[in-house]
Amino acid sequence: MLMQDKIKWFVCLTLPIAAWLAPSGFWGIDGLTIVEQRVIAIFIFALLFWILEPIPIFSTSVIIIALELFVLSDRNFVLFQSAGEANFGAVMSYKEIMATFASPIIMLFLGGFFLAMAATKFQLDINLARVLLKPFGKKTPSVLFGFMLITAIFSMFMSNTATTAMMLAILSPVLQQFEVNDKGKTAFVLGVAFAANIGGMGTPIGTPPNAIAMKYLTEEMAIGFGQWMSFGVPFALGLMVIAWLLLLRLFKPQAKEISIGISGKFRKNWQALTVYATFIVTLLFWLFDALHGMTSYQVAMIPVAVFTATRIITPQDLKRISWDVLWLVAGGIALGLALDKTGLAQHIIQSIPFDTFPALAIVWIATVIAIVMATFMSNTATANLLMPIMAALGTALPGIAGIGGGKMIILAVAFSSSLAMALPISTPPNAMAHATGQLDTKQMLRAGAIIGLIGLLGVHFLMMLLNYTGVL
Repeated sequence: MLMQDKIKWFVCLTLPIAAWLAPSGFWGIDGLTIVEQRVIAIFIFALLFWILEPIPIFSTSVIIIALELFVLSDRNFVLFQSAGEANFGAVMSYKEIMATFASPIIMLFLGGFFLAMAATKFQLDINLARVLLKPFGKKTPSVLFGFMLITAIFSMFMSNTATTAMMLAILSPVLQQFEVNDKGKTAFVLGVAFAANIGGMGTPIGTPPNAIAMKYLTEEMAIGFGQWMSFGVPFALGLMVIAWLLLLRLFKPQAKEISIGISGKFRKNWQALTVYATFIVTLLFWLFDALHGMTSYQVAMIPVAVFTATRIITPQDLKRISWDVLWLVAGGIALGLALDKTGLAQHIIQSIPFDTFPALAIVWIATVIAIVMATFMSNTATANLLMPIMAALGTALPGIAGIGGGKMIILAVAFSSSLAMALPISTPPNAMAHATGQLDTKQMLRAGAIIGLIGLLGVHFLMMLLNYTGVL
């Protein structure tokens, strides 16, 4: 093991153990219980393991759930029982912890995965790209806009990673038409990556931070699928247009015209027609949830049921589902559950004089923290860590209620988590774009940082607009 890895493991293991064993007065929180201190230790464990990644990040999520079962649940391991102590605190139901693997959010993601997998299997995605790119002609700026628009639309309903992989494959022969030193190649590759990152903000299933936010947007704060799209899609498309203009300015293509050659045709067998029909029905049910009364989680089961019953999705296909993403989200839900059910999140909020800060300053600080964290670690992990604290902030501070309340700060943090696209490690689409060899890190940093900053300003403007119009 390299010295760097040894240091990483030492830090990742030592700090959580120290947090577990530290005197309760160390944290400066009056009345901190034993259970709450254990949650702090688990939170620090998650933070370090998600940032430094000594093990895969989905593994960290599974360990979080296991630790909660062993040391926080009402069926905890006998060596960790201290229930006789007066300040032991409130434990969690082991059933609630286990249920995070089957949370409605997980089912929503699963439905999205089934739709994306079936669309790819029957070439619906490629054929849609072929049809939708045709109107953009041969002018280089128009073709770039077409690639970005189609990528953004696909990423609203498909995995950003899968969308980027597909669009980069379609883009590959197009890049060969550029001269060796033509900066247009950089514009196209970055355009696909940035559009995938931005487009995911348009729907609740487009990117994990959105789905995690939906976990906290319930009851009086609930937002329907269609309602989310009513502001998420315009915001995403507006930011995508800004990204397009910026890329043309930073990496102006020398080639005036390029041609796109995508062969293929829509399949017409019964399986393909079933996929088309199911995709349309599911989307319509998501968009018009206010009419039929079902939640987006229930609707997500339509493609799961149809595709498995018709054998369009086979057992072999199920092996290709991104189970690691589902487990990563489940771990975040479990962490948020622990912060909420043990009372730690509320306890922290009450211990910090947030009420002395201007409400807008609190929101700005939260969104800046989100985009900075997501730049250096998974945006899913960022949302997992921040969202339960933001939810507690939104309900505990009267000042925030006047500018949109908990719904506003949760949405702002979710959107901000998806704006981090300055480095190759920030998102999978960025990493895939960098791997093409058509750009260097400095180029990505320059463009990504500018778009992130503009997007951050846009998020705050959007929240003000939603509050003014009564959406929040």
